[in-house]
This record gives sequence, C-alpha cells and structure tokens, in this order.
Amino acid sequence: MSDNIFELDTPPCFPPLFHGQEVDAAIDPFDKARAQATLGCDSGLIVYSITPDMLRAAIVFAPEEPLESAMAALCACGLGFQNALGALAPPEVAVHLTWSGAIRVNAAHCGQLRAAASTASPSAIPDWLVVGVELRLSPANDHDPGLTPEQTTLAQEGCGAVSPQRLLESWSRHALVWINRLEDSAGRKALHQEWRALIEEIGKPSTVKWRNQTYSGTFLGVDENFGMLLRDGETSHLIPLTSRLENGEAP
Repeated sequence: MSDNIFELDTPPCFPPLFHGQEVDAAIDPFDKARAQATLGCDSGLIVYSITPDMLRAAIVFAPEEPLESAMAALCACGLGFQNALGALAPPEVAVHLTWSGAIRVNAAHCGQLRAAASTASPSAIPDWLVVGVELRLSPANDHDPGLTPEQTTLAQEGCGAVSPQRLLESWSRHALVWINRLEDSAGRKALHQEWRALIEEIGKPSTVKWRNQTYSGTFLGVDENFGMLLRDGETSHLIPLTSRLENGEAP
C-alpha cells in the first residue's frame, strides 16, 4: 500500500505492453524508473505518483536502434501527452510544447518532459531509455500565483475537473499509438509534422546550452532526428535532441 496522500481508489488502467508501479510522493518516478531500468526491468514499465498538486510519471523503453534515432520516443511521448490533455481539457485551452521539453498551457509553463538513457552516444544502441513527464495540477498551499506569471497549473487554466488518473491513462494510450507509428517511415514523418506544429519557438530567437557552450540564433526547424537547426547570422548550428538527456551530453 502506498503512503501517497492522494491514494488512488483503483490502479490506473494501462494499454497492453504497459504496466504500472505507483511510488510514494517522496520518490521521484523518473529516478525510480531509471533505477529499475538499470536493474533490467521489462520495457513498458510506467512509474507514477499523483498528489493534489502534481502528476509525475515515467515510461521505460528498450530501443532497438541507435540513440539518435531512438530519441524520437521523447517526441512521441510529448505529442501523446498533448493529445491526451487536449482531449480532456476544455476546448478553449491551448496546449503546446517546446523543443527543450516544456509543456505550456495557455502560453504559460505548466510541466516538463524529461529523458535519460543508458548511454549518451548518439550512435550506440541504448540498453534503456526513460521518458518522464511532470505536470502541475494546482498551486502549492504556500504559493502566490501572482509572483510567477509565467508559471501555471491545470486548475488555474480552468482544468480543475480533469482527472489526473484519467490523464495518466490517456497519456499512456496516446504515447503508445505514436511509439508504434515510429516503426515505419510514414508514421515517423507524421510524428515529425504533428510535433513540429506544436513547438512554439520555431521561427523565433532561441538560446540553448550544449557541451558547456551557449548558442543563440533563430530556431529554423528540426532535422529528421528532431535536432534543433539554429541560425546565427551566417552560421548554422545543429543541436541534437540527445543534448536534452539528463544523464549527460554526448562526447
């Protein structure tokens, strides 16, 4: 029995190939998923925690392709989360993503996508890849929303009636759909198009850190592996999506 103060009456219902593990609110599901993956857990494990103010979850994958290509799972999960929240939230609520993994609701930061892998080498096939999501459901008791206008929660954006358990279940289903579509070139192209349309920074000035350097310029778009194409005057930079991994940058 979990000590989570937001105890679920029944476990979430996940699609085939996925199975859940609830953790206490004091445990980061992303860190737990990484630990389980390192120990050799099965692909499809979803570690999650739901509290009154936060939904946190992470999925373990076992890619069969080099990391550079496998990172598309991060985009598939991001698009899946946008699809899930978009379906459950009121129709006037706008949900967008950023290349760096932020989840934005009505133009304010509401959550974050995360990724880690057993390797940071783009050409290596990782033993595991973990994609996590964090979403703020309501303000913390001691938080004054007026002090952080760029930050928001689902409750503040009129989504207080959205069940976090249903959102978690819906995310797993939508993410699985997009993950399965990555198996062919047409599905990967569709993901590229749909995901690109949700990225707010494209066409705007952007700044990103990679390999201990800061790059600034106009975000022109992404390459076939969702790497950022950044134009700085006469110079172009390609920032790979693997740079978003939390386990370190590629050598």
